[in-house]
Amino acid sequence: MFTWLIRQAIVALYPRTSLPGAEDCGVDAFLVHFREETPPLVWLGTAAGAVLFHLTPVFTVFVPLPAFALPKRLLDLHAQRISATPLYLLRQAIFLVKMAAGLCWGTDPKVRARLALPPFPKDPGTWKVD
Repeated sequence: MFTWLIRQAIVALYPRTSLPGAEDCGVDAFLVHFREETPPLVWLGTAAGAVLFHLTPVFTVFVPLPAFALPKRLLDLHAQRISATPLYLLRQAIFLVKMAAGLCWGTDPKVRARLALPPFPKDPGTWKVD
């Protein structure tokens, strides 16, 4: 359930524009890998940020619906407003979701090609030490 909420928040925060959106960057496979590789506290913070993202449209766009049920126009407005909220703890919780989204989006070869950057080499798998 949390993975689905995180995915929906990531797709809303990184929509398609002239560049590929997060949904074009293998977000589902990324979230499986992210869940396995991150410390539990980071995963918990990311999940909490996603829950807050979905519960706060009533404060940003004044519609009492969860973010995943908003029409596209209101979802974009909500994502913009919640990312710039003056409430520091809420903004930081959303930042954790945006951090995960940025890791997925910024490492995607399609995005890097559109930005005239070379693709990253294959992950050697040496980060996590048992």
